[in-house]
Amino acid sequence: MNRFLAFLLLALVSFQANVVAQQKILKEAVERAKTEGFSGVILVAENGKIHFEEAMGMRTYENRILLHEDDIFELASLSKQFTAMMIMICKEKGLLDFDDQLSNYIEIPYPNITIRHLLTHTSGLPDYQAVMDTHWDKSKVAGNQDILEYLRKYAPVKSFDPGDKYEYSNTGYVMLASLVEKVTGEDFIALSKAWIFDPLKMKNTAIRSLEEKAKVQTFAAGHQKDENGNYVNANTFHSSDYTVWLGNRKGPGRVSSSAQDLLKWDQALYTEKLVTKETMEEAYIAFKLNDGTRSYYGFGWEIKPQSPFGKMVMHTGGNPGYSTIIVRFLEESKTIIILNNNAHPDMMRLVEAATLSLGKW
Repeated sequence: MNRFLAFLLLALVSFQANVVAQQKILKEAVERAKTEGFSGVILVAENGKIHFEEAMGMRTYENRILLHEDDIFELASLSKQFTAMMIMICKEKGLLDFDDQLSNYIEIPYPNITIRHLLTHTSGLPDYQAVMDTHWDKSKVAGNQDILEYLRKYAPVKSFDPGDKYEYSNTGYVMLASLVEKVTGEDFIALSKAWIFDPLKMKNTAIRSLEEKAKVQTFAAGHQKDENGNYVNANTFHSSDYTVWLGNRKGPGRVSSSAQDLLKWDQALYTEKLVTKETMEEAYIAFKLNDGTRSYYGFGWEIKPQSPFGKMVMHTGGNPGYSTIIVRFLEESKTIIILNNNAHPDMMRLVEAATLSLGKW
């Protein structure tokens, strides 16, 4: 009996030492990121319980205001998972089916594209931003209807036949938001609030205009380095101009949120608060291309069938000054969320350290 107790004690000490060692990896990675100028929020959770959360860096460098854990960031392409959810809700309301032809709802000079093609970036649609950059009067602010009009007017050549390959497409997600408005007769922004953000009590989350963002005191501005190596607001750079003259677009981006709100979103996806589990499972199925191979992108999620904790889905986002990521290990309900507002290269190093730490919480 004493030998057995001694064995258990030794095992417990060994386990606890390993836990400390794994957690130390994350803490050391965070400290290194701090010293190297990383600005952002990192959140690590399991079953909805936050195990690690820390804000570092600046909400605004100009005013030297420190970041806080509940600050709001531009999510960039993380927004696509919300657009995909809006389509899934429409499907459950009987307003559309995933394999419907886009042309049944929206006039577009590209045949044989289904809603599923749009969701999975396999439509072959040309890049709308290139068309608008060439032809749009940039003293005006474009929205989805303008984008659709210019695609119809100039009809740039498609990239490939629908279903032939995977090619990331912001155009496809503009179409999806427009499709939601077509089948509901309502504004996509207001409907996203009513269908997703309000029901999940995501009080920091919205699709905001530039003017609305400026009024949010806790909004973390995106920053880039100037010629002197100092971080300044990314909106002062020419590379950010498109966020103004394409400022009314809906679907591929523009959702802003906090790390804790994203954890609410993450946890809701394990329930049936928004859609049934059967519909949610479809979002995690890698699309089968015309040649029979898989693209490994579902409905707003990149899909990794194998990871240290089983099936993983994730998405990254990038806007001038911003870099964002959400990683979800579905089988063990483990979550990593990192929101960065100075486009720092330490992002993936932090993801790797957070993944290691998750194994021993």
